Amino acid sequence: MFEGLLPEPHNSAVLRLLFYLAHWHGLAKLRMHSDLTLAILDKETTVVGRLLRTFNANTCAQFKTKELRREAEARQRKSAKAAQGGQSSSSTVTTRKSRSFNMNTYKVHALGDYVETIKTYGTTDSYSTEPVGGLH
Repeated sequence: MFEGLLPEPHNSAVLRLLFYLAHWHGLAKLRMHSDLTLAILDKETTVVGRLLRTFNANTCAQFKTKELRREAEARQRKSAKAAQGGQSSSSTVTTRKSRSFNMNTYKVHALGDYVETIKTYGTTDSYSTEPVGGLH
């Protein structure tokens, strides 16, 4: 499905990253862990972090990417609506902003906390992050 998507060596880098992300995700979503599975998840987290940094430095740097057309149109509609005091206008010229892979997100930062979180709170299916205020 992803083979031949990009020229080499970038395609191989993407395939490798996808494989390790899928493996990591499978380990993180296990419903029961042992010391061995947590050690494997910890090791795979290190590998995923290294591959993400390599992907960001090598592959992403080689390609100029832009936001999707629908994202640009939505942004334009929002700014036109704000400029006209809530009234929408339709303009056909839409400039797409450049976009790049962002490693500085909480999702990427939190990858390293999964093993300790599982040790402390249990597997991710055993608790909810949903607020409990509505239960009263």
